[in-house]
Amino acid sequence: QVQLVESGGGLVQAGGSLRLSCAASGRTFNTYAMGWFRQAPGKERRFVGAIRWNDGMIDSADSVKGRFTISRDNAKKTVYLQMNSLKPEDTAVYYCAAKTTRLTLSMRGEYDSWGQGTQVTVSS
Repeated sequence: QVQLVESGGGLVQAGGSLRLSCAASGRTFNTYAMGWFRQAPGKERRFVGAIRWNDGMIDSADSVKGRFTISRDNAKKTVYLQMNSLKPEDTAVYYCAAKTTRLTLSMRGEYDSWGQGTQVTVSS
């Protein structure tokens, strides 16, 4: 099992930036990719983006392309989500997740481990 701890959420004005971090520990040796999902009140948890651990290949949702950037630090076993030009509709709880299966990066059901989530609130 992989343990994931997110940090970096908070309150920001529209147009501002935040960087989320997710530190992995435990049985990380077979992690294939790590991803970010978000869940707004009353809505389902949705894919934001993910990064493949070995080669850094990235997939991201159309709604965040050009604004959000995913990166990783292999030595620190940490993945980052840099969020720029934030909009009120980005307000949600952001979850980090890890997967071992070598399939698509965007499918929520394929992720094995989840963090506790961190709140991001963007005011207008």
